[in-house]
Amino acid sequence: MALGWPAERIHTIDEDLGISGAHAENRDGFQRLVSEVALGHAGIVLGLEVSRLARNNADWQRLLELCALSGSLISDEDGVYDPAHFNDRLLLGLKGTMSEAELHILKARLQGGMRNKARRGELQMPLPIGLVYDAVGAVVFDPDRQIEHTVRLLFSTFREVSSASATVRRFAREGLKFPHRVQSGSAKGEVLWVDLEHARVLQILHNPRYAGAFVFGRTRSQRTADLKSTSQVLVPREQWMVFIPNAHVGYIALEEFERNQTTLKQNLAALSTEGRGTMPREGIALLQGRVLCGRCGARMRVRYQQFRDRLIPYYVCTDAVVRRAGKSCQSIRGSDIDEAVGELLLKTLAPAALKVALAVQAEIAGRVEKADSLRQQQVERARYEAELKRRRFLKCDPDHRLVADALEADWNNQLRRLESLQKDHDCQRQADQTLLDEEARARILSLARDFPRVWNDARTESRERKRMLALLIEDVTLTKYDPIAVHVRFRGGQTTSLTVQGPKPIALIRKFSPELIAELDRLLDTCTDQQIAERLNASGFRNWKGQPFTGHKVIALRSAYKLKSRFHRLQERGLLTAPKLARRFGVCASMIHRWGEEGLLRRERCDGRGYLYEPVKPIRIQRSGFGGKMTPVFAHIQSSKQETV
Repeated sequence: MALGWPAERIHTIDEDLGISGAHAENRDGFQRLVSEVALGHAGIVLGLEVSRLARNNADWQRLLELCALSGSLISDEDGVYDPAHFNDRLLLGLKGTMSEAELHILKARLQGGMRNKARRGELQMPLPIGLVYDAVGAVVFDPDRQIEHTVRLLFSTFREVSSASATVRRFAREGLKFPHRVQSGSAKGEVLWVDLEHARVLQILHNPRYAGAFVFGRTRSQRTADLKSTSQVLVPREQWMVFIPNAHVGYIALEEFERNQTTLKQNLAALSTEGRGTMPREGIALLQGRVLCGRCGARMRVRYQQFRDRLIPYYVCTDAVVRRAGKSCQSIRGSDIDEAVGELLLKTLAPAALKVALAVQAEIAGRVEKADSLRQQQVERARYEAELKRRRFLKCDPDHRLVADALEADWNNQLRRLESLQKDHDCQRQADQTLLDEEARARILSLARDFPRVWNDARTESRERKRMLALLIEDVTLTKYDPIAVHVRFRGGQTTSLTVQGPKPIALIRKFSPELIAELDRLLDTCTDQQIAERLNASGFRNWKGQPFTGHKVIALRSAYKLKSRFHRLQERGLLTAPKLARRFGVCASMIHRWGEEGLLRRERCDGRGYLYEPVKPIRIQRSGFGGKMTPVFAHIQSSKQETV
């Protein structure tokens, strides 16, 4: 107004107050200013410090270019500038560059101060559920005892089952909820009780704050693929900026936190070929995840084959197949291996069976007591909320029916929730009492005294057998010999070696009498497989199923007992095949077959191999007439059909 502009032609733009000028996005005031300048509506742009209109050099230079094109001036405390003049534009450009550098310096100073405070362990960061700051800024346990006990129960459950999924199932089976603190919105800071999820368990187990350690720099900002936003990615532990152990109270020790990380890595299916064992999974293979190949040292996988109405496990080494497109090292049937290792495990557990039973009984009692206490706390919290809603309803003006009806509905809903929780708590308590009565204790002790029966009981789940085996056995190395070599390595370093007889062919499993095998060996000298089957049936011999013999069954039987076939026996006696005899005569093999059919050559029939011929030597081959039939003349011949000799 002092320069002569009327008040109606002066426009004040202050929409961007409190918004950083590092980017033009989401800055409606700056975008409005650029539009007015580009349209030629602005004669002069006034500001206390015009370089702070945009702390981004690209946005600032674009504004200067538009002002130069439209003839708009720029003015601040230092003077008036005309961007169309080179010197003024150069000066404004330097001011913009310094403003952008100033923003970088301010950010670097703030980041440096925050990192220095973090290195001292004094930086206050959002704490996970179960930990809070007290009045002096120290980290303490949550004063809500239900939250503290629930978090402790999660760690104790994982310590017992060693699996995040099993922890979730345990909470769901016992009807327990887990606290969740709202981080944003109108309900920020409130605690909600929700069902425990697998991702939530992993988040808690991977957080070192629960081990009393102060950590800074676990995540790092990274630009997304579209370069429009950033995302947080986890960095390896060796790249954390700050790690201060025992900085405050924790739910677990740091050593237990390290063990939990190792357990979670072993539970990953992607690392099952590299780790020293995996968590028990579905399937009847007892040594799943703990079998090593004795030839290449790789971890063997489990394959199942359907046999009638049951599955048979096989331990297969597929390392060469997957990595080098080669062939499998070895494949071993796992039924006999599992049985032998199970017997070894029973012998190992026998001296400590009673001690284990007493420990199991104490563990069940402690677990039931903790779960009952947490459910009781849930009921007490619901009762408190119901009482709170009752007091709110009673304080309401009865004439204000809209508010009174809403408060009464909330009170009724809370009473129904309280009744449901109380009923579930009573039912679960009755079910838990059956685990602590004298009958249950006597049953546990009887199971300890008769542990082999429990181990071999069909009602015992395979997952539980694998879990018990994992407590004692580190891994098992298999080498396919005859018999199979099994090397067991226990936890602690002790090793034991044993041998297991591999599966035999069905013909050897169903053994035949020595008389039958002797008769078969004798008949192979003079008869074919089909003729042998007919003679064995005529003599009254039958197979192990009581069925008569056939040619195929005779072949399978002599193969199982490794008896030489008639073809090999005749070859050992000197008989020759048609091609070999044809080379002696200097004719083709079809001529030998025709002479055999005419009886000029003596031959013996072999099943599946054709004929074998006696090794006679011809003197000459004569032809009867021009174009007539060729007839051999032998040195020694026994056929009555030839009159040439």
